[in-house]
Amino acid sequence: MKRILLVVGMMVLAALVMLPAGAQAEMFVEGYIGGSFPANASDPILGTLDTGEAGPFTFNHPGSIDPAFQGGLKFGAWFERSGVLAGINFPSWMKYLGFYLDFSYHRLDFHPATLAFMFAFRFGFLPDSEVPFGRLQPYVAVGPAILFSSQIPKIYALPGGTGFVLKAPSNSSVDPALAVEAGLRWMVLKHVSLEASFKYRYAKPSYNYNSVIGAGPGFSDLFSFNFSPTLNLLSFQMGAAYHF
Repeated sequence: MKRILLVVGMMVLAALVMLPAGAQAEMFVEGYIGGSFPANASDPILGTLDTGEAGPFTFNHPGSIDPAFQGGLKFGAWFERSGVLAGINFPSWMKYLGFYLDFSYHRLDFHPATLAFMFAFRFGFLPDSEVPFGRLQPYVAVGPAILFSSQIPKIYALPGGTGFVLKAPSNSSVDPALAVEAGLRWMVLKHVSLEASFKYRYAKPSYNYNSVIGAGPGFSDLFSFNFSPTLNLLSFQMGAAYHF
Protein backbone atom coordinates (compact mmCIF):
# COMPACT_ATOMS: atom_id res chain seq x y z
CA MET A 1 0.00 0.00 0.00
CA LYS A 2 2.88 2.42 0.74
CA ARG A 3 4.24 1.82 -2.75
CA ILE A 4 0.84 2.55 -4.29
CA LEU A 5 0.49 5.81 -2.33
CA LEU A 6 4.00 6.85 -3.40
CA VAL A 7 3.18 6.24 -7.07
CA VAL A 8 -0.10 8.19 -6.71
CA GLY A 9 1.75 11.13 -5.20
CA MET A 10 4.38 11.15 -7.93
CA MET A 11 1.76 11.08 -10.69
CA VAL A 12 -0.18 13.95 -9.07
CA LEU A 13 2.98 16.05 -9.03
CA ALA A 14 3.71 15.11 -12.64
CA ALA A 15 0.22 16.18 -13.68
CA LEU A 16 0.65 19.56 -12.00
CA VAL A 17 4.00 20.09 -13.70
CA MET A 18 2.35 19.45 -17.08
CA LEU A 19 0.18 22.53 -16.64
CA PRO A 20 1.79 25.57 -18.31
CA ALA A 21 3.28 27.96 -15.76
CA GLY A 22 0.64 30.39 -14.61
CA ALA A 23 -2.01 28.80 -16.81
CA GLN A 24 -5.70 29.17 -16.16
CA ALA A 25 -7.63 25.96 -15.64
CA GLU A 26 -10.72 24.63 -13.96
CA MET A 27 -9.41 22.05 -11.51
CA PHE A 28 -11.47 19.47 -9.61
CA VAL A 29 -11.26 16.71 -7.05
CA GLU A 30 -13.85 13.93 -6.93
CA GLY A 31 -14.77 10.88 -4.90
CA TYR A 32 -16.94 8.08 -6.26
CA ILE A 33 -18.40 4.68 -5.38
CA GLY A 34 -20.03 1.97 -7.45
CA GLY A 35 -19.95 -1.65 -8.50
CA SER A 36 -17.53 -3.67 -10.61
CA PHE A 37 -18.98 -6.28 -12.96
CA PRO A 38 -16.10 -8.18 -14.61
CA ALA A 39 -16.76 -10.23 -17.72
CA ASN A 40 -16.46 -14.01 -17.40
CA ALA A 41 -13.11 -15.37 -18.56
CA SER A 42 -11.23 -18.56 -19.25
CA ASP A 43 -8.00 -18.27 -17.31
CA PRO A 44 -5.05 -20.25 -18.76
CA ILE A 45 -2.87 -22.03 -16.19
CA LEU A 46 0.45 -23.47 -17.40
CA GLY A 47 2.61 -25.65 -15.20
CA THR A 48 5.05 -28.52 -14.73
CA LEU A 49 5.75 -31.17 -12.12
CA ASP A 50 9.19 -30.43 -10.69
CA THR A 51 9.72 -34.07 -9.66
CA GLY A 52 9.44 -35.28 -13.26
CA GLU A 53 6.86 -37.92 -12.36
CA ALA A 54 4.49 -36.53 -14.98
CA GLY A 55 4.79 -34.39 -18.04
CA PRO A 56 3.89 -30.71 -18.36
CA PHE A 57 0.20 -29.98 -18.08
CA THR A 58 -1.91 -27.28 -19.66
CA PHE A 59 -5.59 -26.60 -19.19
CA ASN A 60 -8.12 -23.80 -19.19
CA HIS A 61 -9.92 -22.98 -15.99
CA PRO A 62 -13.31 -21.51 -17.00
CA GLY A 63 -14.90 -19.34 -14.39
CA SER A 64 -16.32 -16.00 -13.45
CA ILE A 65 -15.44 -13.13 -11.14
CA ASP A 66 -18.24 -12.11 -8.81
CA PRO A 67 -19.46 -8.48 -8.83
CA ALA A 68 -17.92 -6.35 -6.10
CA PHE A 69 -17.77 -2.86 -4.58
CA GLN A 70 -15.56 -0.22 -6.17
CA GLY A 71 -14.47 3.17 -4.87
CA GLY A 72 -11.99 5.79 -5.97
CA LEU A 73 -10.68 9.33 -6.29
CA LYS A 74 -10.04 11.65 -9.23
CA PHE A 75 -7.90 14.76 -9.46
CA GLY A 76 -7.72 16.75 -12.68
CA ALA A 77 -8.17 19.91 -14.68
CA TRP A 78 -9.96 21.30 -17.73
CA PHE A 79 -8.13 23.91 -19.81
CA GLU A 80 -10.71 26.63 -19.35
CA ARG A 81 -10.31 30.37 -18.71
CA SER A 82 -11.58 30.13 -15.16
CA GLY A 83 -10.57 28.64 -11.86
CA VAL A 84 -7.93 28.96 -9.20
CA LEU A 85 -4.93 29.35 -11.51
CA ALA A 86 -4.22 32.66 -13.21
CA GLY A 87 -1.93 33.62 -16.09
CA ILE A 88 -1.96 33.03 -19.81
CA ASN A 89 -5.21 32.41 -21.64
CA PHE A 90 -5.71 29.13 -23.44
CA PRO A 91 -7.31 29.16 -26.90
CA SER A 92 -11.07 28.91 -26.45
CA TRP A 93 -11.24 25.45 -28.06
CA MET A 94 -9.07 23.98 -25.29
CA LYS A 95 -11.94 24.28 -22.80
CA TYR A 96 -13.21 21.00 -24.23
CA LEU A 97 -10.00 19.18 -23.26
CA GLY A 98 -8.54 18.08 -19.94
CA PHE A 99 -6.84 15.33 -18.01
CA TYR A 100 -7.15 13.63 -14.65
CA LEU A 101 -5.61 11.00 -12.41
CA ASP A 102 -7.99 8.23 -11.40
CA PHE A 103 -7.20 5.87 -8.52
CA SER A 104 -9.73 3.08 -7.98
CA TYR A 105 -9.92 0.01 -5.73
CA HIS A 106 -12.08 -3.04 -6.47
CA ARG A 107 -13.02 -5.58 -3.80
CA LEU A 108 -12.66 -8.45 -6.26
CA ASP A 109 -11.08 -11.86 -5.65
CA PHE A 110 -7.66 -10.67 -6.80
CA HIS A 111 -7.73 -7.36 -4.84
CA PRO A 112 -6.93 -5.03 -7.75
CA ALA A 113 -6.18 -1.33 -7.56
CA THR A 114 -5.84 0.77 -10.70
CA LEU A 115 -4.04 4.07 -11.22
CA ALA A 116 -4.90 5.69 -14.56
CA PHE A 117 -3.79 8.87 -16.33
CA MET A 118 -6.77 9.92 -18.44
CA PHE A 119 -6.96 12.30 -21.41
CA ALA A 120 -10.52 13.65 -21.60
CA PHE A 121 -12.90 15.43 -23.97
CA ARG A 122 -16.16 17.05 -22.82
CA PHE A 123 -19.01 19.07 -24.22
CA GLY A 124 -21.38 21.50 -22.50
CA PHE A 125 -25.16 21.90 -22.66
CA LEU A 126 -27.59 24.23 -20.85
CA PRO A 127 -25.22 27.16 -20.17
CA ASP A 128 -26.23 29.94 -17.80
CA SER A 129 -24.60 32.89 -16.06
CA GLU A 130 -23.30 30.75 -13.18
CA VAL A 131 -21.89 27.95 -15.37
CA PRO A 132 -21.13 29.45 -18.81
CA PHE A 133 -19.71 26.21 -20.19
CA GLY A 134 -22.98 24.36 -19.50
CA ARG A 135 -24.50 22.58 -16.54
CA LEU A 136 -24.83 19.24 -18.38
CA GLN A 137 -21.42 17.92 -19.41
CA PRO A 138 -21.01 14.52 -21.12
CA TYR A 139 -17.41 13.37 -21.47
CA VAL A 140 -15.21 10.54 -22.70
CA ALA A 141 -11.67 9.70 -21.60
CA VAL A 142 -8.92 7.21 -22.40
CA GLY A 143 -5.45 6.63 -21.07
CA PRO A 144 -2.71 4.30 -19.82
CA ALA A 145 -2.99 2.73 -16.39
CA ILE A 146 -1.13 0.58 -13.88
CA LEU A 147 -2.90 -2.41 -12.30
CA PHE A 148 -1.76 -3.58 -8.84
CA SER A 149 -3.15 -7.02 -7.95
CA SER A 150 -2.60 -10.20 -5.96
CA GLN A 151 -3.97 -13.72 -6.38
CA ILE A 152 -4.33 -16.93 -4.34
CA PRO A 153 -5.29 -19.72 -6.78
CA LYS A 154 -6.81 -23.01 -5.66
CA ILE A 155 -6.94 -25.98 -8.04
CA TYR A 156 -8.91 -29.06 -7.03
CA ALA A 157 -8.57 -31.47 -9.99
CA LEU A 158 -6.71 -32.09 -13.22
CA PRO A 159 -8.41 -33.13 -16.47
CA GLY A 160 -8.52 -36.90 -16.86
CA GLY A 161 -9.72 -37.68 -13.36
CA THR A 162 -6.45 -37.32 -11.43
CA GLY A 163 -7.73 -36.06 -8.12
CA PHE A 164 -5.65 -33.69 -6.04
CA VAL A 165 -5.77 -30.42 -4.15
CA LEU A 166 -3.30 -27.60 -4.86
CA LYS A 167 -3.26 -24.38 -2.85
CA ALA A 168 -0.67 -21.71 -3.64
CA PRO A 169 0.48 -18.76 -1.52
CA SER A 170 -0.47 -15.21 -2.43
CA ASN A 171 1.42 -13.70 -5.34
CA SER A 172 1.31 -10.07 -6.50
CA SER A 173 1.77 -8.44 -9.89
CA VAL A 174 2.13 -4.89 -11.26
CA ASP A 175 1.09 -4.60 -14.91
CA PRO A 176 0.30 -1.99 -17.60
CA ALA A 177 -3.38 -1.59 -18.41
CA LEU A 178 -5.75 0.31 -20.69
CA ALA A 179 -8.45 2.54 -19.20
CA VAL A 180 -11.55 3.91 -20.96
CA GLU A 181 -14.38 5.92 -19.39
CA ALA A 182 -17.59 7.68 -20.45
CA GLY A 183 -19.68 9.79 -18.11
CA LEU A 184 -22.29 12.48 -17.62
CA ARG A 185 -21.70 15.36 -15.21
CA TRP A 186 -24.30 17.78 -13.82
CA MET A 187 -23.15 21.07 -12.26
CA VAL A 188 -25.48 21.36 -9.26
CA LEU A 189 -23.72 24.54 -8.13
CA LYS A 190 -20.94 26.65 -9.58
CA HIS A 191 -18.32 24.64 -7.68
CA VAL A 192 -20.15 21.36 -7.04
CA SER A 193 -21.12 18.61 -9.48
CA LEU A 194 -22.58 15.12 -9.51
CA GLU A 195 -21.77 12.52 -12.14
CA ALA A 196 -22.49 8.98 -13.32
CA SER A 197 -19.89 7.11 -15.34
CA PHE A 198 -19.02 3.77 -16.92
CA LYS A 199 -15.45 2.41 -16.82
CA TYR A 200 -13.61 -0.28 -18.74
CA ARG A 201 -10.19 -1.60 -17.70
CA TYR A 202 -8.12 -4.14 -19.64
CA ALA A 203 -5.05 -5.88 -18.23
CA LYS A 204 -3.24 -9.22 -18.39
CA PRO A 205 -1.39 -9.81 -15.12
CA SER A 206 0.93 -12.78 -14.62
CA TYR A 207 1.45 -14.67 -11.35
CA ASN A 208 4.33 -17.14 -11.00
CA TYR A 209 4.33 -19.89 -8.38
CA ASN A 210 7.26 -22.18 -7.57
CA SER A 211 7.66 -25.21 -5.30
CA VAL A 212 3.97 -25.42 -4.46
CA ILE A 213 2.87 -28.66 -2.78
CA GLY A 214 0.10 -30.62 -4.48
CA ALA A 215 -1.52 -33.41 -2.48
CA GLY A 216 -3.90 -36.16 -3.57
CA PRO A 217 -4.62 -39.89 -3.40
CA GLY A 218 -1.24 -41.60 -3.19
CA PHE A 219 1.10 -38.72 -4.09
CA SER A 220 2.59 -35.44 -2.98
CA ASP A 221 4.66 -33.42 -5.44
CA LEU A 222 6.10 -29.97 -6.01
CA PHE A 223 4.53 -27.89 -8.74
CA SER A 224 5.57 -24.76 -10.59
CA PHE A 225 3.01 -22.93 -12.65
CA ASN A 226 2.03 -19.61 -14.16
CA PHE A 227 -1.44 -18.04 -13.86
CA SER A 228 -2.12 -15.37 -16.53
CA PRO A 229 -5.78 -14.32 -16.67
CA THR A 230 -7.05 -11.79 -19.19
CA LEU A 231 -9.02 -9.20 -17.23
CA ASN A 232 -11.89 -7.17 -18.71
CA LEU A 233 -13.13 -5.04 -15.80
CA LEU A 234 -16.43 -3.22 -16.27
CA SER A 235 -17.88 -0.90 -13.65
CA PHE A 236 -20.56 1.70 -13.05
CA GLN A 237 -20.15 4.43 -10.44
CA MET A 238 -21.56 7.72 -9.16
CA GLY A 239 -19.50 10.54 -7.73
CA ALA A 240 -19.45 14.07 -6.37
CA ALA A 241 -16.81 16.64 -7.24
CA TYR A 242 -15.63 20.05 -6.06
CA HIS A 243 -14.35 22.47 -8.74
CA PHE A 244 -11.90 25.27 -7.93
